[in-house]
Amino acid sequence: MNFATFEYLVFIICVYLLYLVVQHRTQNHLLLVASYIFYGWWDWRFLSLILFSTAVNYLAGLAIHHTEDLKKRRLYLIGALVISFGLLGVFKYLGFFVDSMVDLLQLLGFQPNITSLQIILPVGISFYTFQTASYTIDIYRKELPATKNFLDFALFIAFFPQLVAGPIERAKTLLPQIQQPRQITHDQITRGCFLILWGLFKKVVIADGAANGVDTVYGMTSVQPTAMDIILATYLFTLQIYCDFSGYSDVARGTAKLLGFELVVNFKLPFFASSPREYWERWHISLATWLRDYVYIPLGGNRHGEWKTQRNVFITVFLSGFWHGAAWNFIFWGIYQALLISFNRLWLVIRKIKPQKLSGPPIINWTKILQIILLFQALNYGRMLFRAESLNQVVDFTRIVFFNFSWHISVKFSLPVVVIVGTILLLVIETYQYVTNDPHYYRRWPIAVRSLFYATLIFLLMAGISNATQEFIYFAF
Repeated sequence: MNFATFEYLVFIICVYLLYLVVQHRTQNHLLLVASYIFYGWWDWRFLSLILFSTAVNYLAGLAIHHTEDLKKRRLYLIGALVISFGLLGVFKYLGFFVDSMVDLLQLLGFQPNITSLQIILPVGISFYTFQTASYTIDIYRKELPATKNFLDFALFIAFFPQLVAGPIERAKTLLPQIQQPRQITHDQITRGCFLILWGLFKKVVIADGAANGVDTVYGMTSVQPTAMDIILATYLFTLQIYCDFSGYSDVARGTAKLLGFELVVNFKLPFFASSPREYWERWHISLATWLRDYVYIPLGGNRHGEWKTQRNVFITVFLSGFWHGAAWNFIFWGIYQALLISFNRLWLVIRKIKPQKLSGPPIINWTKILQIILLFQALNYGRMLFRAESLNQVVDFTRIVFFNFSWHISVKFSLPVVVIVGTILLLVIETYQYVTNDPHYYRRWPIAVRSLFYATLIFLLMAGISNATQEFIYFAF
């Protein structure tokens, strides 16, 4: 079920009205049923997968919690992880590996008679797999007790606002909110409504409106686009994927607030980052911190010298690319991001510069602005790798942009006016938010200014409804 549809509007109104009049335990049961309806809306058959994964990790968590035998604890943990990631591997990666093996054998002169596998990818499987895995690992580390209530645990896995595209929640923060009665405050209602409005504005007005121009260039087969076609389409894709994904996160967080829950912030103005490391502290934060806590630190983190630290950074960021999809362009995207971070880290080490933390007001000067602009260009080449339809397209587009550059534009980018106006408004608001370092910036405005701001968002949203509604991009991951 897509947030930006009439079906979801009816769904959330019905769920919310019932939610407000029942008690805590019944609220949880209602949310669990609603979450399964929400997920089953795409394909009810995949409910069996999420139920199976939930049951496996629930039982594994109890087994790990109730034994002190290290070998048994490790065995239960490995079993749960093998099953969880095994399901992810079959549905997301098996077809890719089979096709890649066929291609390799053909390259070596063999002609294998292997049929290409066409396996449907269940929506959100990467997200809930990482969520279940973190729960079991935290119990193994004795950082979290196992929950005895299966329905509470099932709701933690299937909680519908963040189920299919995050943020990836940890049991440490979300389970206590499920287990304890919730008080919905006025602040949560007002903040939640704004996040939903802001998220839908980014998704419907900007992301969906920009999609056509992106698809036109990246979908070209009969003729090749020019360098400027590719560059402009990639800029548009950067805008599209940011507004699409952060828009989903905003709606998810806003909906959760209306229900009395607090989800983690998944985006912190990522395109104001001035270094690759800072970018990954601002973009898809829940995935970046998951990989940090469950991959980077267990590998050794930065505790064993610079070269091993570089190795750990490279493996961690590379895996973030592979997490996104079973295709060579995602693998090369992960390698590219890892190289950016590794080179940036080496530069800081050589010059003995300590990385700046995100806390506190930003330092704004011409050097900082230049760093932001240059990093944005570097990130956009990564976006081209990310969006490419095939490895051949990556090679062709790279050759055209870097070795056959032309200022000529052959594609007509007919952006709706509402997209242009919305993008300007987004840029102004996010710049203001960055400069003031205030996530609640609009609350400081006079009531008349706030009212005008809300009315403008609603007007643009109504005007943007005519954009063809696209599925959220991260549903595919």
